[in-house]
Amino acid sequence: MDIALILASKITELTLIVLLGYALVKAKLLQPKDTFPLSVVGVYIISPAVMIRAFQIDYTPELLRGLMLSLGMAVLLHIILILMGVLLKRLFKLDPIEHAAAIYSNSGNLIIPLVMSMFGEEWVIYATCFIVVQTLLFWTHCRSLICGKGSVPLKNIFKNINIWSIIVGAFLFAFHIKLPPLIVGTLNAVGSFIGPNAMLIAGMLIAGIPLRSIFSSKRIYLVTFLRLIFVPICLLAVIKLGGFANFVENGEQIAIISFLATISPAAATVTQMAVLYGKNAQKASAIYGVTTLLCVITMPLIIMLYQLI
Repeated sequence: MDIALILASKITELTLIVLLGYALVKAKLLQPKDTFPLSVVGVYIISPAVMIRAFQIDYTPELLRGLMLSLGMAVLLHIILILMGVLLKRLFKLDPIEHAAAIYSNSGNLIIPLVMSMFGEEWVIYATCFIVVQTLLFWTHCRSLICGKGSVPLKNIFKNINIWSIIVGAFLFAFHIKLPPLIVGTLNAVGSFIGPNAMLIAGMLIAGIPLRSIFSSKRIYLVTFLRLIFVPICLLAVIKLGGFANFVENGEQIAIISFLATISPAAATVTQMAVLYGKNAQKASAIYGVTTLLCVITMPLIIMLYQLI
């Protein structure tokens, strides 16, 4: 149960930061639109720093096998998520925003700080495999769901700085290139902001949503249930029945990290795409806000269930 308790404590800390962001807007010190510069800092500085730093570890055959397991699980879990999305859309008549929010998680912003605090910085590298696969799907499958267009600008994938930071990090790792301590220290300092920055943004966005539009919508509760409870339990069964924890040394920790990435709140990217393509951004923000607040309860409980089975 130790992991569940640590997870509950860390998520509670991050939730308090959400409330701080909420208070800043309600006190009229900032506005929801002020999240834009914070988002730029997060996307173009903080996240790349974390990615590159994650690969600054010594190569071992065990590490490579662990990465292969992590990548294989990321691909398999996303295939299952996409198939589940098709089924859930038909069963519950989900609209594009609900469909995307139900299956895509906020793995990048939330999972990295959780992994860092629960297991240590050396384990973040295993979270990057899930993030790489998800980032590719954000700009292909997820975009198609939201904007309803068949054409996908693949060039946007290769312009994504987070993809490039992973490529750079992997290159340095593959050729055993170590950055100077001064650079590594800088990456560590910048990367430590990833959790607080993302949670401040979430709180500021939530503050801009009328509470009545959140609590009066049954559809938001439905999507929240699917994202935080139904989908995680289904994937829990897949991971346990698949026996992934037994595939490699430290497989249990790697399996939990992959699982954590699937049980987090609705992806912030869904909200960003809804704004970008002129879709229902208010609903996307409401789902993002509700799932972010409630994950402090659901994620530890799901992890407890994972450990009990």
